[in-house]
Amino acid sequence: MNAQRLFAIIKKEAIQMIRDWPTVLMTILLPVLELFLFAYVGDMTLDHLSTAVVDMSRDPSSRAFINALEVSGFFDVVQYAGSESEVIRAIDENQVNVGVVIPPDFAGQVERRTAQALVIIDGSDSFVAQSAYSAASAIAQVHGMQLMLQTAERMGMGGLGKLPIDTSTRILYNPNIDEIVFLIPGLAAMLLQLIGVNATVMAVVRERELGTVEQMLVTPARPVELILGKIVPPVGLISLDLIIIIVLGVYWFKVPFQGSAWLFGWLSLLFIVSGLGMGLALSTISKNQKQAQQISAMIMMVTMLLTGLIYPRSTMPPVVRAVGNLIPATYFIRIARGVITKGVGLTFMWEDVLALVVYGVIIVIVSAATFKTRLD
Repeated sequence: MNAQRLFAIIKKEAIQMIRDWPTVLMTILLPVLELFLFAYVGDMTLDHLSTAVVDMSRDPSSRAFINALEVSGFFDVVQYAGSESEVIRAIDENQVNVGVVIPPDFAGQVERRTAQALVIIDGSDSFVAQSAYSAASAIAQVHGMQLMLQTAERMGMGGLGKLPIDTSTRILYNPNIDEIVFLIPGLAAMLLQLIGVNATVMAVVRERELGTVEQMLVTPARPVELILGKIVPPVGLISLDLIIIIVLGVYWFKVPFQGSAWLFGWLSLLFIVSGLGMGLALSTISKNQKQAQQISAMIMMVTMLLTGLIYPRSTMPPVVRAVGNLIPATYFIRIARGVITKGVGLTFMWEDVLALVVYGVIIVIVSAATFKTRLD
């Protein structure tokens, strides 16, 4: 490898990148926009679900149950209906998300411990269905336990007023269970990878379409020099994106940064190089910018689904997890959450760091090996 040739390629790529200032501006602003969109729209914890109630009993027990649903904060009673069919029609017309049907003589059934209330949930939205089902089940159990304890006290069995087991829960790193604390580190990894892949794929394809790749191929520069020369300028631009994302996460969204900023910076640099190398490897199969855009869209979809950004990888089939292991964001998401949220060091995440190192070396070698030294 010749340092003079490498510096010349880096200088050429930097000048070309700066001249295309609209793309540079979009590269800086687009991640910021996506960060705000994901942060404000990506909250999967649903509450205050609009609810329709059919109260056929109209007694203190039924009103107490309805009040327990409203006090929880998960359900907002917005209308009262006269029958179950009216509730289903309200759900079909998107007026409510949940319906509650309380049968006649609810108070008598409570005394006989045979009371049942029907909760109808709109299953067309999976998040609404899961949130409503979990909340309704938990509220019903708590309310039923309170009624049972009250009955025991009236019967003179005051000793049953205290449960035999009491659990004390402590949530580490995110005590308020704030979704944004969970999302920001993963979003930083996803956005950095998408920018890196898109930047390198489009750069190579653009040169192929403009014909400037011919001038590069006739130079004495070796493939590895061409690859490194194309990686270095985008590294600086993507590093700027990373700084913006982290600063916004810490100061705007109030996400605590628990770990070492220097460690996170060096590991982020390793991840950026891996993403850029993957983009260069994918550029060999892209014949035009349209194909490059399709590849970038596919990488974005796979990154969101298979890397653990949204869905836990532990529940995925082995084949799907194996595909996710081919994406560098899979490792960096765990690294980012470990450094930012937990504040851990290399001792606790050396396996992911080693995987990124191996991935980066292999992807650069593959990119250099597949880079054609002559035109077809």
